Amino acid sequence: MSTNMDQLVKQITDQVMQQITNAGAAEKASQSTAKPAQGASSGFSSSSLVTGAEIARMIDHTLLKPESTKDQIVKLCEEAKEYKFATVCVNPSWIPTAAAQLAGSDVGITTVVGFPLGASTTFSKMTETRDAIASGATEIDMVANIGALKSGEYEQVKQDIAGVVHAANGQAPVKVIIETGYLTEEEKKKACMLSKMAGADFVKTSTGFGPGCATPEDIRLMREAVGPDMGVKASACVRDLDTARKMVQAGATRIGASAGIAIVTGGKGEGY
Repeated sequence: MSTNMDQLVKQITDQVMQQITNAGAAEKASQSTAKPAQGASSGFSSSSLVTGAEIARMIDHTLLKPESTKDQIVKLCEEAKEYKFATVCVNPSWIPTAAAQLAGSDVGITTVVGFPLGASTTFSKMTETRDAIASGATEIDMVANIGALKSGEYEQVKQDIAGVVHAANGQAPVKVIIETGYLTEEEKKKACMLSKMAGADFVKTSTGFGPGCATPEDIRLMREAVGPDMGVKASACVRDLDTARKMVQAGATRIGASAGIAIVTGGKGEGY
């Protein structure tokens, strides 16, 4: 990328981030009297306790282990229907199985693209996206190009995301996994802003295969970066109702977890 292009992207990013910072400061100054922004915290006030049933409709019930079997995918889908989760999240090869199991239900099918490293080409990510949607996926969780982001190649990062958004063609919301465990706070903000500029629908903390966990602090930072109109997905280490509530209060509108049943029943889960 040329120096001029790098400077242009930085200028645009800094300007938009400054606008959001100013808006966030104004919102904090008036939050005692103002109504919460739609989507900013899933409609739940800081004084409310979100119930398991309310959380359930925000959960992507997840099974992404490479050794997952067909029987386990079928069980995942049956659980999602029973507990009324938002979607199941499965690897692309299991989309047809999930589609058959979930036919006629309200449960969607999330799949992953460029997973888990984000280092594949934009063309391959776009191809994965089109194939996934054709197979029955209703939502796409793509991994951003983390190496390009940390190299300061912001235009490349944005175009990579925009390519997947274009491939989805409005048929499936696109969530961008920024893998917070690898990023500085400034890089997290830039990743969120580039996702927004590229037309994505959500930003998401983690793949669950990288370092670190979703934290309320990161969710709050991501929410402030993208504003009230984008989704924010907390994933990795959300294993009980108390943690899920903290994520929602910080601004999460979706939870990615393999411990969905434990979350909604008040237990303590393991895994992703």
